[in-house]
Amino acid sequence: MTASTLHASAVDRLQTWRTDSADAESLRHTMLAFLDAAPEGCLRRHVPGHVTASSLVLDADRRHVLLTLHPRVGRWIQLGGHCEESDETVVDAALREATEESGIADLTIDPELLSAHTHPITCSLGHPTRHLDLRFLVVAPPGAVPVRSTESTDLRWWPVDALPPEAEHDTLGHLLALAGARFRAAG
Repeated sequence: MTASTLHASAVDRLQTWRTDSADAESLRHTMLAFLDAAPEGCLRRHVPGHVTASSLVLDADRRHVLLTLHPRVGRWIQLGGHCEESDETVVDAALREATEESGIADLTIDPELLSAHTHPITCSLGHPTRHLDLRFLVVAPPGAVPVRSTESTDLRWWPVDALPPEAEHDTLGHLLALAGARFRAAG
């Protein structure tokens, strides 16, 4: 695939995102403006900043969330990472990252954007940059057993109401609330 199809998919996901607040709506417009000015903004080689794709992975009963203890960030966070030129869409990138980092096959991803976030980071390029993270909701099959990848210091299921102390509670709590609202709306 080309960077242009990946880029177009990021624009599409942002254009159709049903935001939950004025801040999220502002971020949506900011990210769209960024992508309008950055044709390669979905690829890590775009040093000023680039889109990343992450997933809030829940177990089949939706009682546990799979978190990784990220070696660079030093906290428990959701799974995700850089888009690759081989990814046709940002949804594909999020699912690929979730599968690679969890070791779980047959994950189910909701293609609608759950949330977005932007943060400064020195990522694998070795240069300070900014990640514009598109976040999706993923559900694991019943009985899924995660297998830690080399990209993680630790990987485990956490009860949704008992997150680890080192987690980004505001961010994860918000993502879990959005996931709960989406499940309730779907019936």
